[in-house]
Amino acid sequence: MTGKRDIKILTELLDLSGVKVISHRLYVEIGMILQVEQEKPFSICPKCGTTSHKLHQNHRHIIKDLPFGGKEVFLEINRRQFKCEQCKKPFSVRVASRREDLDFVKKKRTYTKRLAHKIIQEVLENDIHSVASKGIVTKDEIERMLKDASEELPNLKPINLKRLGIDEIALKKGHGNYCAVLVDLDQGKLITILSGRTQEIIKKTLMEWGTEILEKIEEVSIDLWTGYKKLVAELMPNAQVVADRFHVMTQINKELDSQRKREKRQAEDLIKKANTTEKSKYEEILAGLKNSKYSLLKNENKLNEEQLNKLIQVKNVSPILKEMHEFKEKIRKIFNNTKDWYSATFKLGIWLSKAKKYFPNSNNTIIRWFSEIVAYFDNRTTSGTVEGINNKLKLIKRSGYGFRNFDNFRIRCLLTWHLI
Repeated sequence: MTGKRDIKILTELLDLSGVKVISHRLYVEIGMILQVEQEKPFSICPKCGTTSHKLHQNHRHIIKDLPFGGKEVFLEINRRQFKCEQCKKPFSVRVASRREDLDFVKKKRTYTKRLAHKIIQEVLENDIHSVASKGIVTKDEIERMLKDASEELPNLKPINLKRLGIDEIALKKGHGNYCAVLVDLDQGKLITILSGRTQEIIKKTLMEWGTEILEKIEEVSIDLWTGYKKLVAELMPNAQVVADRFHVMTQINKELDSQRKREKRQAEDLIKKANTTEKSKYEEILAGLKNSKYSLLKNENKLNEEQLNKLIQVKNVSPILKEMHEFKEKIRKIFNNTKDWYSATFKLGIWLSKAKKYFPNSNNTIIRWFSEIVAYFDNRTTSGTVEGINNKLKLIKRSGYGFRNFDNFRIRCLLTWHLI
């Protein structure tokens, strides 16, 4: 392709506003190199406003663009420098650079903006290593693209925030390294993710939002951590704290499972010490307790036939687990079926009085957080949306092993929800 018609076709295929192709070269091992330049043959002096057609210098270099037809594409661009006939000095659109700025490539970058956008989309769906392995861009370039994109994100202060969810995820499981997650519950959208979950770190971000935003928050859904509760009381005067019902159920299930493990260990110990006559009785108990975790902890109405049979078997060998499971199901039904806080207060009070013997720890927790738990029945606000977002964050964390630090992980998370 060397004719004017061919050059015109290449310019149309390139589809960069204000830019034309002036020549091209094709290399088997490299790809296609297109030499391009701005269509307008002039520039305006930023100092005196005089239009100048006098070219002072050419500054050519190679940048990467979107692949075409399975071939890599490189643009040989020319950042021209003009000279003002009035001022007698060289200039460009921006005096600081002294060279022509091009809309399709960011200053000091070796790739076009549209290539960066495509690469970021691929990283959000995969991970840095797999995208870099294609050989189009390097890991360093990808991290630079992510950083550039994060700087162009819209103002991350929430707009019309009424219901806020606060939770955390572990950066490294088992290391006690957690980061706080703030979510707009109405929009189902991540607001931000923080490097830690201490009150100081979260408070700093909330204060940056400003009192106008904080005073309009009506509900804050949290887990059963006092630190979050104190922050809401201090910074959000009009907000009702809502203890997430699923965290309450997690506490109850934890206590139920602890009893299951305790009885299983006791049965195993008794088998070792028992004589022949008693041994068969304890083996029957152990058989009933084995593989019973999910039959006890899963919602009864969601058990399959095999799990239901196991549940019956457990209840036959353990009266305590039978009672605890029934109390667990009763409080779950209170959360599911009660329509108002007044009825919920009455039902929870009865549950507490009867279940105290079996769930002493959960009983104390519910009493400490009673008003916040009852607040759930006003609007049935939960952290279910937060948990959904947390699960997606965990997927990003697992697939994002190419991220070298928390900032890169945070950028990817924010771009997932805020990239325009």
